Amino acid sequence: MTTNPPPTPSGSTGKIARSAGTVSIAVMCSRVLGLIREQVFAGLFGAGFANDAFVVAFRIPNLLRDLFAEGALSAAFVTVFSEHSTNRGPEATWRLASNVLIFFTVVISALTLVGIVFAEPIVNLLAPDFLLTPGKTALTVQLTRIMFPFLLFVSLAAVVMGILNTKGKFFVPAMSSTFFNLGSIVGGLSLAWLFPHLGQPAIAGMAWGTLIGGALQLLMQVPTLLKVGFRFRWTCDLTDPGLKRILLLMLPATIGLSATNINILINTNFAASCVQGSVSWLSYAFRLVQLPIGVFGVALSIAIMPILAKQAALKDLESLKQTFTSSLVLVFALAIPATAGLALLSMPIIRLIYEHGAFTANDTLQTASALSFYAIGLFAYSAIKVMVPVFYAIGDTKYPVIGSFLGVGANILTILLVIGSLQHRGIALSTSCAIILNFLFLGTVLYRKLSGFPLAYLMRGVLKILVSTGIMSGGIWGLQGFLGGWLGGSALGQVAALVVLIGVGGGMYVACLQLLRLPEFTLLTGKLVQRFRKS
Repeated sequence: MTTNPPPTPSGSTGKIARSAGTVSIAVMCSRVLGLIREQVFAGLFGAGFANDAFVVAFRIPNLLRDLFAEGALSAAFVTVFSEHSTNRGPEATWRLASNVLIFFTVVISALTLVGIVFAEPIVNLLAPDFLLTPGKTALTVQLTRIMFPFLLFVSLAAVVMGILNTKGKFFVPAMSSTFFNLGSIVGGLSLAWLFPHLGQPAIAGMAWGTLIGGALQLLMQVPTLLKVGFRFRWTCDLTDPGLKRILLLMLPATIGLSATNINILINTNFAASCVQGSVSWLSYAFRLVQLPIGVFGVALSIAIMPILAKQAALKDLESLKQTFTSSLVLVFALAIPATAGLALLSMPIIRLIYEHGAFTANDTLQTASALSFYAIGLFAYSAIKVMVPVFYAIGDTKYPVIGSFLGVGANILTILLVIGSLQHRGIALSTSCAIILNFLFLGTVLYRKLSGFPLAYLMRGVLKILVSTGIMSGGIWGLQGFLGGWLGGSALGQVAALVVLIGVGGGMYVACLQLLRLPEFTLLTGKLVQRFRKS
């Protein structure tokens, strides 16, 4: 095995950090609007009949969205498109883009029609216990049929995002999900007000709002797509080597993501068998976990993918290892303190965001407990977002598949062991256990596939992050006692207390990392200081 020098976090690391920072701002806007969207749901529909039906109905096309838009299609397309852009001319590159858009429009449209026709048996498979509550299955089927075309819009939006990321455009594609949330909120609320006057359930208006948001997510990227030189060509060549390679790369990833989706289906089935509201509690909690996953994990994944693909195309394995290791340190530096923060502040965060209207104090308690268990696996969620693109870059996608199926086994085993005592909280715990096992497996395999990477360097970085997180957690825990009155008081007092807690905790963490001189962190702060001085 070769001895690897410790990476020097500059060059590609700085470029990744800048791109990830741009994406993080856009993703933060989207996630904040997503939380507002969830607040609207919580206030209007609480955590019962209507929202349970919506969550299950949206989960069906959303599972396929994960498969096509944010998973197999997106990663495979960026890999092949980057290779074309590096080694071939623009004519072949743009022809590939048009071919992929037409091919997947046809395939996903057919899949959407199948989903609409067979919505009822799909819902019965996913949530059979809904039949025990009169009207719940019928409402879920209605909402499923409304929202299924969302899959087509968001899948095409993912292809366009891949094109723009490869061309160095990150902000606009990342902002596109903000338009999804805007469409969902504005369109959904308008129709939710109108529909009861037309004899339709208000929640159906929110379903149509989701469809409006999906269309906006695609359309808002089109002007930037035209600016980078794309011109649509009516071509659907099934023999195109580029399209074939995308499909071949997608195949193992699709199988792997199907394992992840099996986990979600299993969890939904178990949650539907728990007390009413369990599906909603888990959904609200996971929405909060998705905020740091999106801001840290997804942002870094989007930024790292084109760089890894180019380094792999140039056969520059040493640079690829350096890029991966530094990116993993960055992920841990962001995700580990976020895990501690969510666990410590789960109750006041849930109370402030959701406890309004139909959302009760008991809903807050149950959602916060689920959030604490979800937070355990946050570091692994975020790290896998960076690890999987490395497997795509080196052209070996079978191991993420194996890791996903290992996660399914761990998920089922954990649920069976703990659901009797923990109920819906056991589902959140099983999800974290499954993703941690997947992370450990992928990390071990990647270490062997890359002939080693600087493990001692990585461990030193993680140790500094853990020490800083421990000091931060102690500060937050101690300060919570002094701010207890504010945290349980008016909305303004809750906001003020959380701002103080997060501000003080974040400041302590930053100061500790600066004193311990984590290389990736000092690089970022150095660049910020330079930019401030120039301005």
